[in-house]
Amino acid sequence: MSLDIDEARQTPAARAELAAPCIELRHVRKVFDGGERPVLAVEDLTFTVERGQFVSIIGPSGCGKSTLLKLISGLDRPSAGQVLIEGHEVRGPQTKVGFMLQKDLLLPWRTVIENVMVGLEVRGAPREERREKAMNLIRMVGLDGFEAAYPKHLSGGMRQRVALARTLAVEPEILLLDEPLSALDYQTKLNMEEELVRILRERDITVLLITHDIAEAVSVSDRVLVCSGRPGRIKAEHALSLTKSHSPEEARDNPDFAAAFKMLWEELKSDVDS
Repeated sequence: MSLDIDEARQTPAARAELAAPCIELRHVRKVFDGGERPVLAVEDLTFTVERGQFVSIIGPSGCGKSTLLKLISGLDRPSAGQVLIEGHEVRGPQTKVGFMLQKDLLLPWRTVIENVMVGLEVRGAPREERREKAMNLIRMVGLDGFEAAYPKHLSGGMRQRVALARTLAVEPEILLLDEPLSALDYQTKLNMEEELVRILRERDITVLLITHDIAEAVSVSDRVLVCSGRPGRIKAEHALSLTKSHSPEEARDNPDFAAAFKMLWEELKSDVDS
């Protein structure tokens, strides 16, 4: 029996890493002690995200969704339990992870291309390399010709495109999205959904999206996790098939869209009514 050379060269640790979920949470608990009394933000969070999946988390305000992303990115540590990336426990910021927020956080004194290059500069990439990579990303997000513009001259949707290009410049394997489109008008948001899903599919990036928008979750996700009110727990999980062969726009027009929307709304509504 012959073995593939690359497979034969893999160490047991490398094979274990490939077999592990891309993201895994094991009984994660987070308590904030800063105020007059401790606040339990999330409790017993346990779930996995496989490589290449687009997973959304929905839930009421204050249920710990944003806290969850900080724990996965390594910007914060759990009070109990484990957060793992490809089988390795997260103990600090992760170079494999990109983080995109609702606010674009562009540097107003820097042009579009200079904003896109920020992460590459921090990593010490040579100037010509980072300019070439930044220009390729600017073209990819549809902003060719705006590379010398400053953020104040851009619309909200254009600014988010710059933020996406900046996040992708460091080639993350995992992208954490904290309601990045929620501040946009409806038409711009739908257009950005289309572009975001297209780009992430092309790059085979694993995505975890926090959103309050059920329609957005249904139209872009392979799976949707429903979070309870504080302390946040995963109270339901639903696999969706609308995005397997459809764009977000096509998914919204699919006859199964309304049923999926209603199912998730009932999950959220039951938490409010209880």
